[in-house]
Amino acid sequence: MEPVDVLRAVELFEGLTDEELASLGAICGRETLQAGDIITREGQPGKRLFIVYKGFVEVTRSSRDPESKPRTVVNLGEGQMFGEMALVDLGPRSATVRSVSPTTDLFVIERDAFLQLCENNHHLGYVVMRNIAADLSFKLRHRNLVAR
Repeated sequence: MEPVDVLRAVELFEGLTDEELASLGAICGRETLQAGDIITREGQPGKRLFIVYKGFVEVTRSSRDPESKPRTVVNLGEGQMFGEMALVDLGPRSATVRSVSPTTDLFVIERDAFLQLCENNHHLGYVVMRNIAADLSFKLRHRNLVAR
């Protein structure tokens, strides 16, 4: 499967032209993982965005109670992504993500390569950052509504 076919269906890249999707696809790396493999670890610095193109991953977060086990936040499958905040900053990962399929295939976008692409194409950078902002805004509103 070609990266551009998967990227076209990812909400984060909605609004990009075919040419911009192709240039984004050109910087995508590929990784294949086995069940149980850790992809990101909560608290560790992040510098890569991941897009699932085959298989499933589980996203877990630590509990505030050190005696409790981490809780599953969500399972993600084909066409879904995680690690988008790594494109914005080099802050710590907010969750641990591990492969739960016998085989999970990912497209990987490195932050430095993405930022260079944005320098060369400001429209691409604007659209992706706008989409990240919209997603974060939605998540913050939802979180605040649930907390009340």
